[in-house]
Amino acid sequence: MQINYEFEDRIDAAEVADVFKRSGIIRPVDDLDRIQRMVENADMIATARNNGQLVGIARAITDYNYCCYLSDLAVDTEYQHNGIGKELVRRIQEKLGDEVTLVLIAAPNAVDYYPRIGFEKSDKAFLIRRKR
Repeated sequence: MQINYEFEDRIDAAEVADVFKRSGIIRPVDDLDRIQRMVENADMIATARNNGQLVGIARAITDYNYCCYLSDLAVDTEYQHNGIGKELVRRIQEKLGDEVTLVLIAAPNAVDYYPRIGFEKSDKAFLIRRKR
């Protein structure tokens, strides 16, 4: 398995929705217009591909100076446990540098994963949830 990592400026919504579905992450995968807006408005998209097929994605919103919100980290279930998610996060951190805090909200089934790849748990987050 040869995984190729890169940062992409343009990515197709259907391809992103497909990897979201295959990863198990809960996103509005049947609303391709919304997925397209999500990727178009991201500041950074790191991808992992196997023979051109998207198998992992990390999508982030950042000011590049102080904070970065990692809004999506998704890896196809067939490719999980191979370090792909960890490598996507590492590449984002490398691009951001040492002055930027990386923040995310973990899905309940991923809470135990993030400390294993270097995240520190915080009990200081607050949410105003989306209505749809």
